[in-house]
Amino acid sequence: MVEIIPSINEEIFEEISRKIRLVEPYVKWAHIDVSDGTFTGHSSWHNPEALLAFETKLNLEIHLMIADMDTHYGDWILPNVSRVIFHIEAARDPHFVIEKIHTAGKEAGAAIRPETEWQKLEPFCAAADMVQLLAVPPGRAGQEFRPETVEKVANIRRLHPGCIIEVDGGINPDTGRRCVAAGANILVSANYVFNSPDIGGAIQELGN
Repeated sequence: MVEIIPSINEEIFEEISRKIRLVEPYVKWAHIDVSDGTFTGHSSWHNPEALLAFETKLNLEIHLMIADMDTHYGDWILPNVSRVIFHIEAARDPHFVIEKIHTAGKEAGAAIRPETEWQKLEPFCAAADMVQLLAVPPGRAGQEFRPETVEKVANIRRLHPGCIIEVDGGINPDTGRRCVAAGANILVSANYVFNSPDIGGAIQELGN
């Protein structure tokens, strides 16, 4: 069964906290986007210290859209973070980053931007706990899903049947169904969830 993880992309931690509280009754995980304006032109909240005193029953996955991951991965190894997702394009040695995240007792996710060939992700399908296909350019929420993402999912699923595949960006019931049919295990959605007057219903619809 597909898992739905609400995505939170905000500039201040107060908004992140508010949105986590909104989805706590409905899901097991929340996804927090972190952009510092280097890997992407867009800057969002990127202060790990704010998470130190934050309590939630949800598992948190941090999606790092920042440069120089070989150094900065350590900033996000926090007690209440369960999974750290980083972009292989932002690391000189992605295997090193995965190993360090695992050594810290956290799950590691390897991600690629939409313009990166899916084959670049293959060497990390076994080493990482999951892989993420970003279906929109890294940056603000609300961008349009790139349809070639579905073929990328299908190719990875065909070659790596046991791999956990997450798709992030532009997810709604239509794009979500296409990704799941191609082999996705996890769908990450921001606008469809938080723009709905019925957040629980929106999450349930994405999961059907």
